[in-house]
Amino acid sequence: MSRVYNFSAGPAVLPEEVLKEAADEMLDYKGCGMSVMEMSHRSKVYDEIIKEAEQDLRDLLSIPDNYKVLFLQGGASQQFAAVPMNLMKNKKAGYILTGQWAKKAFAEAKLYGEAVELASSADKTFSYIPDCSDLPITDDMDYVYICENNTIYGTKYKTLPNTKGRLLVSDVSSCFLSEPMDVTKYGVVYGGVQKNVGPAGVVIDIIREDLITDEVLPGTPTMLKWKTQSDNDSLYNTPPCYGIYICGKVFKWIRKNGGLAGMKQRNEEKAKVLYDFLDSSKLFKGTVVKEDRSLMNVPFVTGNEELDKKFVASATEKGFVNLKGHRTVGGMRASIYNAMPKEGVEKLVEFMSDFEKQNG
Repeated sequence: MSRVYNFSAGPAVLPEEVLKEAADEMLDYKGCGMSVMEMSHRSKVYDEIIKEAEQDLRDLLSIPDNYKVLFLQGGASQQFAAVPMNLMKNKKAGYILTGQWAKKAFAEAKLYGEAVELASSADKTFSYIPDCSDLPITDDMDYVYICENNTIYGTKYKTLPNTKGRLLVSDVSSCFLSEPMDVTKYGVVYGGVQKNVGPAGVVIDIIREDLITDEVLPGTPTMLKWKTQSDNDSLYNTPPCYGIYICGKVFKWIRKNGGLAGMKQRNEEKAKVLYDFLDSSKLFKGTVVKEDRSLMNVPFVTGNEELDKKFVASATEKGFVNLKGHRTVGGMRASIYNAMPKEGVEKLVEFMSDFEKQNG
């Protein structure tokens, strides 16, 4: 069977050449006689793999020396607890609610201190990003938290919030490495890699060094202390070795394809194909206000639930898979991450156009 066009929100499409390379090395990584899946994380060979992956990521994002890069487990969701445990010195933080994941992080933070809702777009089903230019931020807040790209609702911050001097913490899971970003604007950036970077099971944290201390909330598990992980270069226990190895290959693929500026251009071109069609369609319509649209996740509907179901079923038959919207919103969603070729989006639009002629 030929490969499908996979529009899944995550685990998501990976670059084909990365998969082929990994397949070639599956039984014997560079002449060492074994797979990366089998080797010790303490071995010299693996040490080179993880160090090279970190260096490539640092080069891609121009990460300054005073930021640590950690390859961790537990997904982004585990960082919902790790963030307050490591940062809530005053037991107070501000959260901007723009979707499911920000809401979950907010609920988790309430277990550890006073989490304050600074703004929310829940009133319109998270279809926009609230104005963050003058938020009710107080000096005693340890940090301000955002989820930068909202996978389920298809929104993206185009301007970072004015944090009034407070630390900015951002979950970038679904926009990580899709365009250039200035790491120095954040205290902490983290993202699950299963959307743009690798297989599920790895979360990457980029943390300013002065925030990595022994001063954590009482009861913080050893594994959730950033200092534990930082002091041991992500090797305190056995890391998700194979996942990190694939991430390293994706970093090289991004570098080879024009770096983050190249990814941004490629992603803007792809998104334009789909959004232009949605804006001119009589049957399909996007659900997000234009100025806050994500380049990564594009939700859309027909307005008729039965027709939505018919569309998803017909699309699947034609090899356009995982287009069903998240269970909380229904409709459809096309996730068009870095590894989705432009051709995939063009063919999807062609199919949507045909479907509209037959069902409009």
